[in-house]
Amino acid sequence: MKPLALAAGLLAALVATPLMAQEAEGWRHAISIDMEPRYEAGFTMFDYVNPDAPKGGTVRLSALGAFDTFNPILPQGQAGSGLGLVYETLMTDSLDETSVSYGLLAEALRVAEDFSAVTFRLNPRARWADGEPVTAEDVLWSFETVTEISPIYGEYYASVDGAEITGEGEITFHFSETGNRELPFIMGQLLVLPKHWWEGTNARGEPRDIGASTLEMPMGSGPYGMSSFDAGRTITYTRDPDYWGAAEPVNVGTANFDEYRIEYFRDTTVMFEAFKADQFDWWTENIARRWATSYDFPAVTDGRVVLEEFENGFNRSGVMWGFVPNQRLEKFQDPNVRAALNYALDFEELNRTLFYEQYQRIDSYFFGTELAAGDGPPEGLELAILEEVRDLVPASVFTERFTNPVGGSEDSLRENLREALRLFGEAGYTLDGNRLVDANGTQFGFEILSYDNVIEPLVLHWANNLGAIGANVTFRVVDTAQYTNLVRSFDYDVIYTRWAQSLSPGNEQRYFWGSSSAEEQGSQNYAGIADPGVDALIDRIVRAPDRETLVAATHALDRVLLAMHNVVPSYTITYARTARWDRFDHPETLPEFAIGFPDIWWWDQEKAAATGGSNR
Repeated sequence: MKPLALAAGLLAALVATPLMAQEAEGWRHAISIDMEPRYEAGFTMFDYVNPDAPKGGTVRLSALGAFDTFNPILPQGQAGSGLGLVYETLMTDSLDETSVSYGLLAEALRVAEDFSAVTFRLNPRARWADGEPVTAEDVLWSFETVTEISPIYGEYYASVDGAEITGEGEITFHFSETGNRELPFIMGQLLVLPKHWWEGTNARGEPRDIGASTLEMPMGSGPYGMSSFDAGRTITYTRDPDYWGAAEPVNVGTANFDEYRIEYFRDTTVMFEAFKADQFDWWTENIARRWATSYDFPAVTDGRVVLEEFENGFNRSGVMWGFVPNQRLEKFQDPNVRAALNYALDFEELNRTLFYEQYQRIDSYFFGTELAAGDGPPEGLELAILEEVRDLVPASVFTERFTNPVGGSEDSLRENLREALRLFGEAGYTLDGNRLVDANGTQFGFEILSYDNVIEPLVLHWANNLGAIGANVTFRVVDTAQYTNLVRSFDYDVIYTRWAQSLSPGNEQRYFWGSSSAEEQGSQNYAGIADPGVDALIDRIVRAPDRETLVAATHALDRVLLAMHNVVPSYTITYARTARWDRFDHPETLPEFAIGFPDIWWWDQEKAAATGGSNR
């Protein structure tokens, strides 16, 4: 047994009995929203890791755009990638369960019977990289600071009534509502920052400011420290040999690389060429054409680059991808207009001519999961929940389920565009020659905003079809920083974006489509949805007392969001298309819900020598 695994085993033997005894006193080693944790108190490691994984080597990753700050909580600016290697949270998720967290900076937690509060007890071994202990004061300060500075976090933690230190190494969060089973769970996700460091001075003797951008290398409690960077281009993290949590059960078999290096690129085409040139190690392909036609370069044919498809990362998440009209603008406020836009997107033709039949059309905000509303009208508990908001939601949700228009031929496209024109007519638009105009004679049109040109073929297809019925659609590509700022301030007509969904939806739904986030700059309510029916269904999800109610309420929300035509859905795949330089190894069985790269993978010296990477 290697030293790390031996230390983990000895530690588990020492703490197993006390921890199990504390479970009876109300303290828990783990928390789950709606299932029993797989790992009992005193577990030694997660089943999917290799406790004897060798330590060493460098893993090189890529990022798009640039960075201008290492402050992880600012609502402005572009934070450097990889800061999660430096900072830690109170709890951490396992990769073979859904919505289950185990102690990290906190060794245990206690939840009020009515879910009105949660108390975390810190791990007495937890230390910052400078050797100072992680304290309850750090946690309290982190919570108060992040909710004050960031509107995003302020919304996410809006149901927290207050926090207080309630004992040695203990902090309690009080909630403004009861029965919300997710609140204790999301408090475990709180990022904890070192109060003493942020309130200290930098190398020049200047006081630090948590409310300002900074490129001073950060100090945290995590397994890595930032060792160097080239502003906007490269960040390097080095494994801390004195990391306090190396032997903790949740960390055994992880943090196996001596060094993480993140290379930034301005353009995805350039980025792919850099991967081929061995400038970084891992590539996840997002273009069907490239996956089908562009992997015949020498490193693939001679085996130095491995191509592999993984389903693991898609097993616990649903997704909605699509074009999102900004309903804050008058021209998109009529649902007939938004519905009409969908009739101009001929997915079947695109899938045949551009996508090599690799994709599926998305027809749910929880696509690919049990949370997607079923075919046909609602029934049972889902119907009962919808009846509660009957006067607030589209009537169609009670009689039919949303379906996308089907194309694939000239005749079907012609018929779909006729229906689009009919819907535009319902919204007050008419054809004036070859222009689709409103009552004032103003042509209907919009701009699609993006940060790269990857979606240009899709945009041109959609724009050409809309142009055939008199609409004027343009496409603008800006740099990543400008795009981020424009989206944060909702300064766009239409964007192409996604929402990822877990199997345990909750408070984040307010952040995606709740009225409270519609004007909250930086939120992911990109569409600007502010609807009392949606709000009521979100509350039903958040307060669901059991899994059955959660699923039924989510089905109801999905059905209503689809009927509102907030998004023109695009397409997705349910597996990851990956390419990697063959210098790594991984546990024989990967976790059910994640690929785990690079977290639980490791450097293979023999493979590295064969691919020209043995000098790292």
